[in-house]
Amino acid sequence: MMKRIAEGYLEIWIEKKRRKPLILRGARQTGKSTLVRMFASKNRLLLNEINLEQHLYLDDVFKTLDINNIIRELEAVIGSNLQHPDSILFLDEIQATPHALQALRYFFEDKPEIPVIAAGSLLEFTLSNHSFSMPMGRIEYYHIGPMTFKEFLHEIEPSLLKHITQFDFSNKIPETAHKKLLKKQREYFFTGGMPEAVLVYKENGSVTEVIDVQRSIVETYLDDFSKYGRQIDLPLMQKVFRYIPRALGKKVKYSNIAKEKKSKKIKEVIDLLVNARICHKVYHSHSNAVPLLAEINENIYKLIFMDIGIVNHICGNDWGTIQSFLESELINEGGLAEQFIGQHLLTLKNEAPILCYWLREKKSANAEVDYVISQANKVLPVEVKSGKSGSLKSLQQFVLKKNTTTAIRFDLNLPTIQDVSHITATSAGNKPVNYKLLSLPLYMVEELPRLIDCLF
Repeated sequence: MMKRIAEGYLEIWIEKKRRKPLILRGARQTGKSTLVRMFASKNRLLLNEINLEQHLYLDDVFKTLDINNIIRELEAVIGSNLQHPDSILFLDEIQATPHALQALRYFFEDKPEIPVIAAGSLLEFTLSNHSFSMPMGRIEYYHIGPMTFKEFLHEIEPSLLKHITQFDFSNKIPETAHKKLLKKQREYFFTGGMPEAVLVYKENGSVTEVIDVQRSIVETYLDDFSKYGRQIDLPLMQKVFRYIPRALGKKVKYSNIAKEKKSKKIKEVIDLLVNARICHKVYHSHSNAVPLLAEINENIYKLIFMDIGIVNHICGNDWGTIQSFLESELINEGGLAEQFIGQHLLTLKNEAPILCYWLREKKSANAEVDYVISQANKVLPVEVKSGKSGSLKSLQQFVLKKNTTTAIRFDLNLPTIQDVSHITATSAGNKPVNYKLLSLPLYMVEELPRLIDCLF
C-alpha cells in the first residue's frame, strides 16, 4: 500500500471527542477510497463499505432522514452491525445518492458513536441538480489531491527523501543527490500524482502503462460529465477540460476558449470544474497586505489543472518528448513548472485552498509574478523558473512597489539565501531594490513553510 500524508489527518479525526461525519472531497482517481481502506486496515478497524453507485435505491431511504431506518437498510446491504465497536462506516460514491449528504447530519446528532466517512467525486455536479442545502456545521471536509512529489518519492526512491525533509541551510545537498532529485522530478512531471499511475510506474517502470492509465482517467472524467452533469453544455465542458492544460500560466480570456459561446456560459463551466477540484483558479491579488484574498479581482485569473501528469497526456507530451526538452523549454511548452509549483502550494493549506498571483498591465511595462503567498503577516512573491537562470524583473518590480523584504524563487539550482541589491528602472527613473531572495529547487516546494521560518 502506498503511504499518503492524509493518513495522519484521519488518525486525528477518528479520536476527536465531537467527531463529525467526514466527507473526503477531490477529483476522481485521487485515491480517496484506497486511503480509507488503508486507514481501516492499519488501525485494525472493521470496514463497513458501501458503494452507493451499486445501490441507487438507497437514495429514497436516505430521503426519509429516519436514521434508525437508514441504519437498518445499510446493515441489510452489508450484513453487518454498523454499531459494532472498532468499526467504521464508509459511504463511497456518495454523489450517486445525493440525499445521503443530507442524512449525514443525523449520524452526527443521533448516532455520533458511529464513525462515518463519505467520499465522492463531482459532488458539485450533483448538488447543482438539487435544491437541498448541505448540513453545515455537522459534517467535516477534507480535500484529497493527487500524490505530491514527496509521496511519489517515498514510493519510487525513498532514500532521497532525507535530502528534502532534513535540509535547513546548515548543511548542503550533495550534487549527486541533487541530480537524482531533478531526475525524479522530471519523472513526476510525466507520471503525475494520480495513485494508479504512480503504482504502475513503481511496479514495472512502464511508460506505456502509465499512458494507458492516464488515458483511462481522462475517459472516466468525460463519461462522468455526461452522467452527473445533466444540465450542462456537455460539448463546452469537454472543450474547457481539454483547453486548460494547454493554457497554463495564461490569464483566462473566454474568447480564447470558445468564441461562439457567451462568456457567462464559459464561466459557469469553469466554476463547476473548479468546485469539483478538477482545476484551480489563481486569482490576481493587489497583494498589499494579508489576507491576500481580501484584495483579489475575481474577474482576473489563471487556471492550473488537477495533475501535471494528466496535463502532459492531454497536451500529447509523451515521455520521449519530455526527455528531449531542454529545461528552459519546459515552461514555454505548457507552463509545467508553474503547474508543478501551484499543484503543491495547494497541498500546503487544505481548507479552501486558493492561490493568488500579481499582475500589472501597463503599456510597455507589464509585470507578472507567478504566485503570491502569505505566511504569518508576511506577503511573499514567488517566481517560478523551469531552468537554472532567468530574469527576475517582475519580482523586483513587485518588491519595489510593495516594499517587501523577502522574495522566493523556484528553479533547478541548489538552495541558497542571497541578499540582492539591484537597480530597477521605473517610470520615475532608476531606483535601488534590496531584498532577501530564498532560492529553492522545484522539488523542495513542500518544505517552503518550514524554510521560510528559517529566514525570520
